[in-house]
Amino acid sequence: MGFFLFNNPLFSQSLAYRALLEGLYDKKFPVVKPEQITRLSHYQILDTREKEEYQVSHLKDAIWVGYDTFTLERVAGIDKDKPVLVYCTVGARSQEIGKKLQDAGFTQVYNLYGGIIHWANELKPIESEGTPTSKVHTFSRTWGIWLQKGEKVY
Repeated sequence: MGFFLFNNPLFSQSLAYRALLEGLYDKKFPVVKPEQITRLSHYQILDTREKEEYQVSHLKDAIWVGYDTFTLERVAGIDKDKPVLVYCTVGARSQEIGKKLQDAGFTQVYNLYGGIIHWANELKPIESEGTPTSKVHTFSRTWGIWLQKGEKVY
């Protein structure tokens, strides 16, 4: 059964990528998978990557908040009681920012499972300056091996 699931064209994530994510994620922090999102507009979307990564592409309506330079002032206009979706390349940085949001009183924070790489691999839309694109900044060549559907940018 597992073999069928991971070779199913509707589930593009590889077993190796899934194993990598299992090692990176805190099992207590809530995640949402791309295939579970029916309306992206349901979330306040925060991109926790660096500015140059965000400028290559991002999820529609994502607000750049950064990682190395993140401050709570950047999210001052975000409603603490509405769902927040945080993401980065694979989900490690966004999980850390998500924990800071929880500590600051945000009540519904979710990490995008697999990050923008898994999002793109599931053929979900990404954009740059309001225009659809297939480019994904994969942080590095090492992380780029996981992007199967899209144009890698480093």
